[in-house]
Amino acid sequence: MQRFSLHLSLAGLLALAQPLAAGETIPVQARPLAELAVHAEYRAPASVVSDGDSRISAEIMARIVELPVHVGEVVKQGALLARLEATDHRLALDREEAALRALQARVDLAAYQLDRARSLSRKNVVSEELLTQRETELRSLRAQLEGQEAAVTQARRRLAKTAVRAPFEAVIDARLASVGELASPGTPLLQIIDYRRLEVSVPLQARLAESLPRAERPELVTPVGRYPLRLRTITPAFDPVSRTREARLLFTGEAALPGSAGELVWRSTRPELPAELLSRRKGSLGVFVVDTQDGATRARFVPLPGAEEGRPAAVSLPARTLVITLGRFRLQDGDPVSLRQP
Repeated sequence: MQRFSLHLSLAGLLALAQPLAAGETIPVQARPLAELAVHAEYRAPASVVSDGDSRISAEIMARIVELPVHVGEVVKQGALLARLEATDHRLALDREEAALRALQARVDLAAYQLDRARSLSRKNVVSEELLTQRETELRSLRAQLEGQEAAVTQARRRLAKTAVRAPFEAVIDARLASVGELASPGTPLLQIIDYRRLEVSVPLQARLAESLPRAERPELVTPVGRYPLRLRTITPAFDPVSRTREARLLFTGEAALPGSAGELVWRSTRPELPAELLSRRKGSLGVFVVDTQDGATRARFVPLPGAEEGRPAAVSLPARTLVITLGRFRLQDGDPVSLRQP
């Protein structure tokens, strides 16, 4: 019985391989591409991030005397976030300003002496050497004055840094220090998040990265809702660890909360044919369509570059193209066919 089945199968294969007789056509069924095409839906893990997720640190060494903001509080740009002990820095500024005033007095005196020496020089009362000495003293004092003005500006900047202010409108995410602690340059004080400049970050495999720019209505789906998005960019480099590319999308309406996690869901706008309709001929995957040129109805094999076994394949044929669905297994490119009703 087993040997009989084997002979029968071989006979069937031989029958398929036989050339068509003159005038013979292969009966097939076909449907328009518009009825067969599907739009694949894709999903990828996503999270909401902020471009302004900042850790605010001290820039000088001083003791923390005030932290007037609390976690969850929204602060405006320029609002006071922390105050550091300012006494030493205020005294340093007073010292530099006093030195500046002293130098200014010396410059005024040197300018008066130079004017006096020039007046006497015209009367040949003082020597050329004394006049040159007075000019040199004035230039030297003016240079010292410029340096002291810079020192005063620097002292004022250090004093201003005792008041730590918000660089942008934000929400307080965490307090990282406490009143009474000694802060050094770089000591983190607060974590703040710009809740207005939010984006959705999505790591994408290569195939998904190619599909997303042609996405139809991408959405962030979270446990609490769905949020429409639009693509801003896909980074032009792969992450060396995960071998993914990061996509960034912007909210087009209401935004999810910072730190929210969910899925990015989108549908491709390119029509795709189901994998079961693909055929392989001469090493290429493609699809058979009905060609009615020259008054004859024939099967035409259309290769689909990039098609993969077991996956839907993108197709760019007109929507009215008749795609052969049944009877395609024995077809070769150019075979005459006859259409039959389903």
